[in-house]
Amino acid sequence: MLSAFTARPLVELRQRDKFKIESILAYGDRLLVGLNTGSLRIYRVNETQEAKQKHNGSANSDDKPPSRPSSSAAPKPVDLLREVEKFSTRAIEQLARIKEANVLISLSASYVSIHDLQTYTLQEQLTKTKNATTFAVTSNIVQDSATGIPEIISRLAVAVKRRLLLWAWHESELEPDMVEITLAESIRTLTWASATKIICGMNSGYVIVDVLSQEVEDIVGPGAIGGAPGAPQGRFGGMGSASMGYMGLGGYIPKPLATKLADGEMLLSKDINSLFITSEGKPMTKRQIPWAQAPDAVGYTYPYIIALQAPAKGALEVRNPETLSLLQTISLPNASQLSFPPPTVSLAHAGKGFHVASDRCIWAMGATDYDSQVDELVEKGLYDEAITILDMLEDALLRNKQERLREIKIQKAQVLFDQRKYRDAIDIFLRKDVQAPPERVIRLYPRIIAGDLSIVEEKQPDAEVENEEGSEHANGESPGIEEVPPEVVGSPKPAAVSKLIKGHQKASSDTSSIRSFAKLDAADASDTASVKAKSTDDGPLEGKDLVTAALELNAFLVDARNRMKSSLDAETGKLVPKDKSKQNGQNGENGFGQGSFESFLTSPATDSEKDREEKLRETAKLIDTTLFRSYMLVRPQLVGALFRIPNFCDPDVVNEKLLEKGRYHDLVDFFHGKKLHRPALELLKKFGMAEEEEESAPTLYGPQRTVGYLQNLPPEMIDLILEFAEWPLRAKPDLTMEIFLGDTENAETLPRDKVVDFLQGIDLDLAVKYLEHVINELNDLTPDFHNQLVAAYLRDLKNRQDRDSDDWKDLMNRLVTFLRTSKQYSLGKAFGNIPRNDFYEAQAVVLSNMGQHKQALEIYVFKIQDFEKAEDYCNHVHLQSSTESSPLQSRKASTVEEDDATPPSIYHTLLSLYLTPPPPHSPNWPPALDLLSKHGSRLPASSTLSLIPTTLPVAELESYFQGRIRAANSVVNEARIVGGMRKTEVVNAQATLLLGDPMTGGKGGRNRGVFVSKERVCGVCHKRLGGSVIAVLPDNEVVHYGCLNRANGRPTSSGMESLRSASWRR
Repeated sequence: MLSAFTARPLVELRQRDKFKIESILAYGDRLLVGLNTGSLRIYRVNETQEAKQKHNGSANSDDKPPSRPSSSAAPKPVDLLREVEKFSTRAIEQLARIKEANVLISLSASYVSIHDLQTYTLQEQLTKTKNATTFAVTSNIVQDSATGIPEIISRLAVAVKRRLLLWAWHESELEPDMVEITLAESIRTLTWASATKIICGMNSGYVIVDVLSQEVEDIVGPGAIGGAPGAPQGRFGGMGSASMGYMGLGGYIPKPLATKLADGEMLLSKDINSLFITSEGKPMTKRQIPWAQAPDAVGYTYPYIIALQAPAKGALEVRNPETLSLLQTISLPNASQLSFPPPTVSLAHAGKGFHVASDRCIWAMGATDYDSQVDELVEKGLYDEAITILDMLEDALLRNKQERLREIKIQKAQVLFDQRKYRDAIDIFLRKDVQAPPERVIRLYPRIIAGDLSIVEEKQPDAEVENEEGSEHANGESPGIEEVPPEVVGSPKPAAVSKLIKGHQKASSDTSSIRSFAKLDAADASDTASVKAKSTDDGPLEGKDLVTAALELNAFLVDARNRMKSSLDAETGKLVPKDKSKQNGQNGENGFGQGSFESFLTSPATDSEKDREEKLRETAKLIDTTLFRSYMLVRPQLVGALFRIPNFCDPDVVNEKLLEKGRYHDLVDFFHGKKLHRPALELLKKFGMAEEEEESAPTLYGPQRTVGYLQNLPPEMIDLILEFAEWPLRAKPDLTMEIFLGDTENAETLPRDKVVDFLQGIDLDLAVKYLEHVINELNDLTPDFHNQLVAAYLRDLKNRQDRDSDDWKDLMNRLVTFLRTSKQYSLGKAFGNIPRNDFYEAQAVVLSNMGQHKQALEIYVFKIQDFEKAEDYCNHVHLQSSTESSPLQSRKASTVEEDDATPPSIYHTLLSLYLTPPPPHSPNWPPALDLLSKHGSRLPASSTLSLIPTTLPVAELESYFQGRIRAANSVVNEARIVGGMRKTEVVNAQATLLLGDPMTGGKGGRNRGVFVSKERVCGVCHKRLGGSVIAVLPDNEVVHYGCLNRANGRPTSSGMESLRSASWRR
């Protein structure tokens, strides 16, 4: 049990004393005691040394109150200052004080009386309180509704049977008016809920009364603790079972109790039922207090609920308001009443001391130190109680409240983990207000997950087993885990992988990632001492329990990885700058703050940035390595996903584990993440070039995996890419060419000259394919690439023997098209490389680009003898030349005689080759006449007719002359049409200038005018225009010249700019 309070006897009546204690009132160092004889005793409470020590936390181990002081020399707890013998004629049933009015209120002889607090003389007996049973007082600071000035108002409520009588003191002055409110039943208890509302307890239930509006509202609760009068009642009402006496002779009706709690809450209690309500009387969703017996009195002292059992039992119970658990029971013989300080003190914790009285003794209940109370709860394993107490207490009352609260929650989670409640434990570890250090969570697991960091004591194998299987368990794993037996790797290991294994054979895989943490925490014994090592003798963590715990650990480690990103950059391993953390919205608890950094560590780090970075890097290594082990145990398929993101996994552990399990695919991903590309590519080459598919690595067979890996390498590693791309190119060239042709940034930024040289050494067709991609799709204008593509085309065409096949013709068309469209290759080098036989069209294209049109036409006419291509060639050249001049100019030029300096038309050149060919060719009349009929208008008449022999009949030239005449007529007609349209345009412009735009109603132009009368006002300022300078808007609106800018909706500008948009005159 908790030692929250200790009882110290203050007043003990002697055996020969015939009077009894009826009521008590304590304030300051004064203790007022009302006796059954009507006398009032005033004591002064002395602070003894023993009481001070108990107040500081030295609680008495025995819950029973001590007897009288053992030594007469010891100081007395109280001194009797005065006794007022004739304070009342009857027993003093109740006492209260109104400090602001300096008065003492008493209930005696069924009357409420007012006394002076200093002299204890009677000031007034409230005669209207005859037959009073109880009263309640309250003092509050209330803001005046009229003036808004806060003032102290004290109220006195008296219960007289069914009547509720109310008096008020305003600024220490008693108001003459009294308020009377009549209820449905007799009032048994009164408790102030707020400054203006009071709760009245009756046999049938509770009501809350507003003293200002005099409204009465029933408090509805479970059972018969509340309800409307006349409603069916349970055992708490007058007709309940508890009110029934033996043989119908009547019985005891439980007293309705009420007390005010913290944060505007109140507790109602009747018999063994309880109800939590707000200060407005609304029920709250809280369970009932599990009282074994009905309390005789209830109260609240920060932060506990106090209940006093019946005097026959004499037990004082201390309960937690949140968990409602019984924390302490103090035996106080015949105790019958509680006395608490007023609940309106400035600080809630200032009233933590209270008094308990019986008819013969008064005890002062002193609270022990809050830190000691929390420590005591933690030592007894009552973590929930300690957490709720810490949450209720103010920060100023505890040492390092937040740190202690976090530590207690971590200890609670560790206990839940030991109880196999893994989900609940991890949920606590993951809370934002906890965020347990990863090391403390990981150490709860066996060595197969935590390595040397584990605190789990596992059974050691016998000596013979160690000798026989020592090599098998060299990594420190427990051989008793049957769920995850080590797999036998049957496939051969690549050479590069074997080198890596040899370099790490001496190191223990499970201890390498923990070794640094063992050094860091060698001097920190506080954390390990609080969590004792768990032995597997009473139930080792294995089988399904281990799998379940590992799955929950995965969630914790993933969350820790995400939190680590705000402090440590996973790419570089450096601390994240503070300004970057704030920009990412990671400031405060989840950012780079001190609290976030310390949540990852079990031992504090120095202020050095280097030390902080090193500790965080070690923590990240522990997190990722443990996550890898856990994945390998329960979710091996997630290992690849872990390796494909930046991680801090220990290479030694990963190497050995993956090779042991034969997970070569994941090993490749790990090598890639760690930028160990050569070992990864050698491993892929080993399995990819194997004669048969390996059962342990079926996805690595063939070039597909290698191609995908090479595609992700940056351009800076071009030498490595080309080195390991050769064997996939020879196996599947179409698939492998995606390394260089893919629509990715890496493929587009590769050094193209090295790629071309590499592909030419393997296959010329692959080089051509790559050059076409670079030039046609990537629009590379490098002349060397264009020259290389032309040379590659020619080399391929020369080497092929199937010149009549479609492939050869298709390649030739590609060459001709490229020669025609590209402008970057060397014309002289290309013409020199083209063979003189069977490559006529390619020669013609190059000659055309060189400007040698006649030589190109000679190839089309005499060597290829394709007159349609010759005509198309002329059309193409003519269109290129016509773009430099307008069509009308070209038509006019073709209808007049050319000068001697003007070069002949391309059609004239073709016609001369037809009609006057060089020897040994003879004239070719049919294509010549066809050319004249189609393009005669584009040929100069004089030079054209001079080429025609006189023996040719004129009838053959009919189509030529018709074309010439039509072309001339077209030029004349077009000129006429253009001239007429220009005249129409001039007329429209003149009409607009003179008459204005007809679309706007004809208002405008030089002929418009406006009439300004004496009454006409400006459309902007609405003042008369008079003789001022005016401006006329396009819609004939007249404004002042100074208002012109506002009329146009523009800011003020100079007058000359305004004249451009409106006319003006004076």
